[in-house]
Formats: sequence, C-alpha cells, structure tokens
Amino acid sequence: MKSKSGKAQAKKAPVAIEKAQAGGSEVKVKLKRKEYDAALAGLHVELVKLQQWVIHQGLKVCVVFEGRDGAGKGGTIKAITERVSPRVFRVVALPAPTDREKSQIYVQRYMAHFPAAGEVVIFDLSWYNRAGVERVMGFCTEEQTERFLALAPLFEKAMVDSGIILLKYWLEVTPEEQTRRLEGRINDGRKVWKLTPMDLKSYSRWYDYSRARDAMFAATDTTFAPWYVARSDDKKRARLNIITHLLDQIPYEELPRDRVELPQRQKPHDYREPDYPFKFIAETY
Repeated sequence: MKSKSGKAQAKKAPVAIEKAQAGGSEVKVKLKRKEYDAALAGLHVELVKLQQWVIHQGLKVCVVFEGRDGAGKGGTIKAITERVSPRVFRVVALPAPTDREKSQIYVQRYMAHFPAAGEVVIFDLSWYNRAGVERVMGFCTEEQTERFLALAPLFEKAMVDSGIILLKYWLEVTPEEQTRRLEGRINDGRKVWKLTPMDLKSYSRWYDYSRARDAMFAATDTTFAPWYVARSDDKKRARLNIITHLLDQIPYEELPRDRVELPQRQKPHDYREPDYPFKFIAETY
C-alpha cells in the first residue's frame, strides 16, 4: 500500500478549494499558478516513487486517455510524464494506420505497444478511436463499430487477466470551453499545429460524438476495466485530480534509498584547458 510519508508529501502543498457564491450557485475559486505548481510538485514526487515501485515489482501499467478535441489530454499527459523517465513512462500516440495495418486485426497495432514488466504505457488516443472519431467521421462501418464494442470488453479482460493494470480516463469538456480552446488555437503560433482539418469537421458534430461516447460507455464500462471521467473545463484542477486518482489506483510503497554523496573529483595532474576555437552559440538572452 502507499506509504504514509508519500501521502503526506503529496498533500503538503496547499490547494485552494474555497468556494464563492455566483448567482446563487457555488463555484470553485480559480486555482492560482503558485498553488498549482506546488501541488503538482508534490504529486511529481509521488509519481517518481510509483515509477521506482513499478520497476521493483515488475508491474505492467496501461493508461488510456480519451475525450473530445480540446479536452486537455495532451496537457494532462505532459503533466504526468514531465518528471519521470521516458524509458519507464512511455507515451504512445499512433498516426493514421498504414495500408498494411488496415488489413490486420483492428487492435493488433496497439498490442505491439503494450507494457512489459516495469513499464507504464500511456495511450494518447487508443483502440477507442473506432468507437469515436472513426464512427462519427465514417471511417468505419456501423457493423465494424458494433463488433468492436462487443469485443473490446473481452480484449480488455484478457489484458487484465495477463497482469496488466488498465486505467481508462475520459476527459469531459463543455461545448463552451471546447469552443474557447479551439478558437484560441487559430491565431496562436504555438498552438496552430493542434488545429487540424479533422478537428474542424469534428467540432460541428458535437451530438454525434455524444451519442458515440454514450454507446462506448454502455458497452465498455466494465467492473474490471471501468471508465473514469474527469471534468476538464479547469485544466489545472483536472490534471491534479487525474494524477491523484491514478496514484490511488496503483498501490505502491516508497522504496528505501541509500544515502548518496558525490565522490571527490580527480586532480587535474597534467591536464590543461586547450586553446581551441570552440563555436559557442550567441548568448541572445
């Protein structure tokens, strides 16, 4: 189980949870950047402890992130992985399938990326493409979608029975917030790559996606591989809530660490810095 010291470390940073009255209803106060950074730092410490435990125990963890365009999947994954080893926490974001992959069993190309012992694999979109974008945009037939929804629980049961810890997250964003975020990408040079022609087509089909989501939940929200839903209109709170939840789903302990001291550097003896014309970059800042 998670160590008491680990829990204390994660909760050490204060997070604003006060509520304010707004038109007769209660809303959470906007989370300040300083509070968010402090809380995230504590959770990062716990993720490193989890990483060491996954390696030590040879655990196999698979985390799936799904949601509409602009729901915040990428930012959440970045928040999870920015302080852990990419050799342990691997992010998988597959491109469109090749002609060869289209001829394979549908889930075959995803299976190649499943975790081995000591790995956490995070899917930024997953085999659930078939239940979402492929269905809504007409990239597969209704028969193919229905077959996928029937087989997905069996496929995931096999994953869990093989020892894989499978966590599935759906990020839920409101229509108004999705519009705000997508509009924000149009003229922001840092985000233009996030807005694709497919995003624009998908944007107009909000309720088609809602129906597809509902059908997906009804068929694949199982006891052994449930869907966990995170409200993501507030990106900062969503990231903190998801990481906290993820840590709670995988029992881990803080492993003992040997005291580390830097060894003494060797003496230079006869070494002298060379008179070499190093090509230093311009110090613009």
